[in-house]
Amino acid sequence: QVQLVESGGGLVQPGGSLRLSCAASGSIFSINALGWYRQAPGKEREMVAVMNRGATTNYADSVKGRFTISRDNAKNTVYLQMNSLKPEDTAVYYCNARGKLGPLASLRDYWGQGAQVTVSS
Repeated sequence: QVQLVESGGGLVQPGGSLRLSCAASGSIFSINALGWYRQAPGKEREMVAVMNRGATTNYADSVKGRFTISRDNAKNTVYLQMNSLKPEDTAVYYCNARGKLGPLASLRDYWGQGAQVTVSS
């Protein structure tokens, strides 16, 4: 079973930067997409950034130009670089991997445990 472990969250002042990391404990046979999602208190989870097959990326309008999703296949790790952070970025951030564990397995989502990001003065 694949496990995703997140790190890098914390408190930062507006305008600051953070980099979230999400490391997989094992390999996924086939990955359709990698992504980051966030959920603020009382709000629905929203997509922040996704990386699809071929490393194409999509970002929420609210983070375009500020956030960058990337991956390091050798380290089985996906990153979210967050620059020019704003108070409205405050949320719990979850990494996601959508894929299969084997050729006969069904497609499913794997989630990290969540990392708190707080942007405040």
